[in-house]
Amino acid sequence: MLGIIRQKVGAGCSSAMLQRIRPVASVCRSYSSSAKEMTVRDALNSALDEEMSADPKVFLMGEEVGEYQGAYKISKGLLDKYGPDRVLDTPITEAGFTGIGVGAAYYGLKPVVEFMTFNFSMQAIDHIINSAAKSNYMSASQINVPIVFRGPNGAAAGVGAQHSQCYAAWFAAIPGLKVLTPYSSEDARGLLKAAIRDPDPVVFLENELLYGESFPVSAEVLDSSFCLPIGKAKIEREGKDITITAFSKMVGYALQAAEILAKEGISAEVINLRSIRPLDRATINTSVRKTNRLVTVEEGFPQHGVGAEICTSVVEESFGYLDAPVERIAGADVPMPYAANLERLALPQVEDIVRAAKRACYRSVPLAASA
Repeated sequence: MLGIIRQKVGAGCSSAMLQRIRPVASVCRSYSSSAKEMTVRDALNSALDEEMSADPKVFLMGEEVGEYQGAYKISKGLLDKYGPDRVLDTPITEAGFTGIGVGAAYYGLKPVVEFMTFNFSMQAIDHIINSAAKSNYMSASQINVPIVFRGPNGAAAGVGAQHSQCYAAWFAAIPGLKVLTPYSSEDARGLLKAAIRDPDPVVFLENELLYGESFPVSAEVLDSSFCLPIGKAKIEREGKDITITAFSKMVGYALQAAEILAKEGISAEVINLRSIRPLDRATINTSVRKTNRLVTVEEGFPQHGVGAEICTSVVEESFGYLDAPVERIAGADVPMPYAANLERLALPQVEDIVRAAKRACYRSVPLAASA
């Protein structure tokens, strides 16, 4: 670590080197057209590769990111290309290497800290919240902390309560943090690039089950200058009868639900939040004012969740437009069960979203009639 600080900062950066550094996310463009297919894993890997190539201050650190090429192979090939000074294997001590990462960011480097799962970020919560998130405010903006905390978040499959929790609402409650939740390969590439270029700490919540999923990407998305604006949601599917908000893996479930609803004459608008903090309240409220109904979907616990914040925003800004109570779909209010059948019951399913949308549209079948 001292070596990379001396080489990349202590010795000073050349003017040519500075010219290669990308702008922050505030000037990023937004694209959406589709062409070839790319997995989320490859999208993340290519984004890391391009940002490390463009900016010598960017480096990756975490457990098994180097020699093993990442627990989920997100960092494949990066150690060979950039060497051990910029792809650092760490001991199994989240508190230790997260603190080192925050210190390096204080010094002007741009660390990307990988957690093997965000459940393990709890070991480093003091560094993330008290050191990274609060330093800019406490220093009267004299200290920026350009660091990215990334890794899989939420449920995978059969890994139990201590490896399955969604931390989106936890981190989104903290001033000073930005919280991003990619769904597609376009999201993964564009948002990770934006996170690395941002001058402030970003929590980047991936999903293990999405790593191997392929999505269409356009030539613009594959361009090395591509990134997405932080704080801007994407309307994945337009509709006129009901709004469905979701993030990460639940976007796919919401789109499946919208397909089912369309066959029954209900036109659902699906919003991929992309950014949990800042939250794109304008896009959400504009949609609700058009459809007059809302279903929020998330994997996390229902109490104090992302859906609850969205409901509050709509009640405060668009209450007069609602034609039905807001429906919240969330994980069960229990630690994640290990048994596969109970795990499925503890997580939102496509049919849960369909039923909620029908209730909001007053299209559900009364229990007495279905008996």
